[in-house]
Amino acid sequence: MTETAPNSQTEKRRGIRFPVIVPVEAKWQEASGKNIKESANAIEVNAQGGLLEMKVYPSVGSHLDLTNLLSGESFRARVVGTRRSAEGRVLGVAVELLIPSETFWGVNFRLKKTSAELVRLNRAMQSGNLDPRILREFRDAVDYVRKTAWAAEEWQERQLRQRDPHTILALITSERIRRATQLSNAISADLAAQEVTSETSGLEEFYQAVGHIHQRLADLFKNRNP
Repeated sequence: MTETAPNSQTEKRRGIRFPVIVPVEAKWQEASGKNIKESANAIEVNAQGGLLEMKVYPSVGSHLDLTNLLSGESFRARVVGTRRSAEGRVLGVAVELLIPSETFWGVNFRLKKTSAELVRLNRAMQSGNLDPRILREFRDAVDYVRKTAWAAEEWQERQLRQRDPHTILALITSERIRRATQLSNAISADLAAQEVTSETSGLEEFYQAVGHIHQRLADLFKNRNP
């Protein structure tokens, strides 16, 4: 199918967009009265709209019926501009949702937006009058949440691209070990500073868990080094 260049109008972005891959179906009616249905990928989105890649592009000003092919949710949108390469080739059309939506583009958009908000919140907290240990704990927690959110995004995007997503699980395990090491070192420091006592809540369960891990690790290294 031949690419049709829409009427030219520079893309004007409302708010920060986040890179995602969301398969959608777009339906619109041309000026001639012909009804068009086209598959597309949203590649940058926010609650107000996004940028669509497709083979046939609607004209600027066209109204579209967009359907998220993952969730089945549908929204009305309007084409508000185009993005072109330096050579003038159309790279995508910018659409504006007639009713802004935080959910239409799916979970990956919400994960990216939440991760970005956590980073901004972490920066804002640096100027507050908080104990450095609390700030460090919050920063580490944000870092862990962001990495886990990335894993969830990557899993879905690899599925969309028909690539094996299971390699993500090994990365999750490595990150869990890194975080456990970080927490263990922090608890060791707390013990040395006598901030942990025999009365500290959860200490007995933690002691048993450490014992189980120690035994399994001992078995693992024994098998690896005969």
